[in-house]
Amino acid sequence: MLRERRVAAENMAKKLFAAEQAIDDAISKMADLIGYMPIARSNAHLSAVIGQDAISEAAETLNVMVEARRHLVTTHNRLAETRDQVGLQAMAMGSTDMKPPLQAAKQNENIVNMTDHAA
Repeated sequence: MLRERRVAAENMAKKLFAAEQAIDDAISKMADLIGYMPIARSNAHLSAVIGQDAISEAAETLNVMVEARRHLVTTHNRLAETRDQVGLQAMAMGSTDMKPPLQAAKQNENIVNMTDHAA
C-alpha cells in the first residue's frame, strides 16, 4: 500500500510542477505583452489614449493570473500537508531548489559562519 501511495504522490507532484510552470510561463508572456503595448503604440505614432482600454484589460488579466498563481501555491502547500497525513513525510517531492525559508536559514548560517571567522 505504501508503494501505491508513493507512486500516486510522485504522479501528483509531476502534475503540480507542470501546472506551476505553466502559470509562470503564462504570467511571463502576459507581462511581455503588456510591456510591448505602449511601445507598439509609440512606434505607430498614436495618441496615448489609443489602446488604453486594451492595456487596462491586459493588466487585469495579469492580476487574475497572479491571483491564480497564489491559489496554486496554496494548493501546493495543502498537497504537502496531505502527503504528510498519508505517511509520506520523508518523501522529497520537489525540485532541487531550496524553498525560501530553508534558503534564508542557510544564508543566515553562512553569515554567522563568516562573522565567526572574521572575529
